[in-house]
Amino acid sequence: MSNVIACIDGSAVAGSVSDAAAWAARQLEAPAVLLHVLEKTDHPVKGDLSGSIGFGSREHLLDELVELEEKKSRLALEHGKQLLEAAEARVKSLYDGQVDKRQQHGSLQETLQGLQPQSRLLVMGRRGEAHSDVPDSIGSNIETVVRTMLRPIMVVLPDFRPPERFMIAYDASDTAQKALEMVARSPLLKGLECHVVMVCSNPQPDSRRRMDEACRLLERSGFDVRKQLLEGEVINALHSYQEEHGIGLMVMGAYGHSRIRQFLVGSNTTKMVSSSRIPLLLLR
Repeated sequence: MSNVIACIDGSAVAGSVSDAAAWAARQLEAPAVLLHVLEKTDHPVKGDLSGSIGFGSREHLLDELVELEEKKSRLALEHGKQLLEAAEARVKSLYDGQVDKRQQHGSLQETLQGLQPQSRLLVMGRRGEAHSDVPDSIGSNIETVVRTMLRPIMVVLPDFRPPERFMIAYDASDTAQKALEMVARSPLLKGLECHVVMVCSNPQPDSRRRMDEACRLLERSGFDVRKQLLEGEVINALHSYQEEHGIGLMVMGAYGHSRIRQFLVGSNTTKMVSSSRIPLLLLR
């Protein structure tokens, strides 16, 4: 069975990642896997130290440096274990299903690539430990993960609350249509009020037709659907609609060339993810 993978670190958003993973695992009736990755640091390893000290230096200095690196590794391992135990307790308080912990050495991207065949959804915070003090920043791993992962990714903010309503940022493109079909097939968002929103100053008849067909597909899948055409700058229009209607989750197709899908490419990725006031579900 495919898993809900939750990326756990020591940031302030880790609790929300746990809460969102518990909610998603419950909706999908899937196991939750809590993942902590011990990434390679900038500190020199033993092999680097022996060549950097040079001749004439006291041998005990090398021994002390090696001992320091080993201590750092042990502390990082223990810290990760404690983070996972806290996350496990939090998830189990919200979800009665299977919850597993996993701690690995390596890069986050490579680790997630290896777990991708076993994953159904990835949950990660918008900011990690290194960016927790910068309000409008996003984590350094977000864009790389979005570009490389083929599974859906939920990007969460602090104070996650299970959504009652979600909105699909729809642009009548093939990518948006594929994302909408994924929503229709998946139990993840079943039971939630659905809003299909298109930002377009001059919608063409074919775009209107595809939007109507998209809404009918969702209705046949059991969703209570509302549709809305908006004008204006895309980000501001979507944010305004979200606030006005109490939307708790935004769904977007990742990558492409339309105005909406461009938000997930290059600098627009940073702008969209960093400006969102609600969790994002990014679909490939």
